[in-house]
Amino acid sequence: MYQCYDIIIKARVLSNFMSYQQIITIEPDKRGGKPCIRGMRITVYDVLGWLAVGMSYAEILDDFPELTTEDIKACLEFAADRERRLTVFVGVA
Repeated sequence: MYQCYDIIIKARVLSNFMSYQQIITIEPDKRGGKPCIRGMRITVYDVLGWLAVGMSYAEILDDFPELTTEDIKACLEFAADRERRLTVFVGVA
């Protein structure tokens, strides 16, 4: 019984984790093709930078009322997924 419950929770977590794909857009003619939020000109990197310098979700949302908490989470999810997919190639000298 508990094992089934754990599987359901994991499935929900994974489905929520991939939700950034409905929020993050990439358009070649917008911000040089950088990943943006819902077609706006605010990039994932903008949001990550604000978080990195210590801005809270509330501060970001106050400064940019067009954003939502889900948008900020989508940026983090996008970055985590990109990191997970990162491949390093080691060259021979």
